[in-house]
Amino acid sequence: MLADRNFLLLFLLISFSTFAQKSSDKEEWQSLFNGKDLTGWDIKIAGHKVNDNYKNTFIVEDNMIRVNYKEYERFTTEYGHMYYNKPFSHYKLRLKYRFTGNQVPGGASWNVRNSGIMLHSQSAASLGIDQDFPVSLEMQYLGGLNAGERNTGNLCTPGTIVDVDGKLAEAHCINSSSKTYNGDQWVTAEAIVLGDSIVYHLIEGDTVLVFTNPKVGGGFVGKTHTFKDGKVGDEEDWVKKQNTPLGSGYIALQAESHPIDFKNIELLNLKGCMNPKATNYKSYYQVADNNACTFKK
Repeated sequence: MLADRNFLLLFLLISFSTFAQKSSDKEEWQSLFNGKDLTGWDIKIAGHKVNDNYKNTFIVEDNMIRVNYKEYERFTTEYGHMYYNKPFSHYKLRLKYRFTGNQVPGGASWNVRNSGIMLHSQSAASLGIDQDFPVSLEMQYLGGLNAGERNTGNLCTPGTIVDVDGKLAEAHCINSSSKTYNGDQWVTAEAIVLGDSIVYHLIEGDTVLVFTNPKVGGGFVGKTHTFKDGKVGDEEDWVKKQNTPLGSGYIALQAESHPIDFKNIELLNLKGCMNPKATNYKSYYQVADNNACTFKK
């Protein structure tokens, strides 16, 4: 009987240990979009105040966030972004996007089937009233034009600079190695963002671009287009931040004249409790936030 009890105790200990291990390894992805409305997001469109959703540029339909220009007669300077209202530093982000239909009249030729998401972005509230783009790292999405190659998952750098292959990248936009995706098909995009150290862009599961050492600086759109030219709010403060590491910020969806849909927007936070004794410890965290730890009483 004693042997049976010892065996049972050993079995329970092993089972609990296995459960705890599996629990700490299980990834806890969070949805950034509830599928019903724009709760949790702030809108900023150039020329308009925060959360003035001018002409319903951003709408929700069929569990999608849609960049919508049905109420526009003509596009001029209404570059818009919609910002999730919580900043992050270390995380994985995944979503699906698709371009639809035709560009609204007045949109620039370079904005045909052109959009993206902004990473490590400044907040919606900090933008100048007429500012077109936030200081950020743009994961640029481009749709194919049924004529030659057109990479997606590229990087554009409004007010920022990065290194590629260990060297400062001078270009404002840096092409990825992705395939071309023509038509209105859904494309799966992912970003792995590790503070101010390294960022990976993935398209359909393939790593298509890697860059390191994101910083503020380099002009606003290259060296010839300054923060003042970009109508950036608190321009002098941003100039003082030149060459400072950019390790955290907001995530924003872009609207710049071509309709695009976003869905299944999910984030895995890689910053959290790294104390194995805590109830919310996760083995996959990359950076500690031990103030967030919780323990059994």
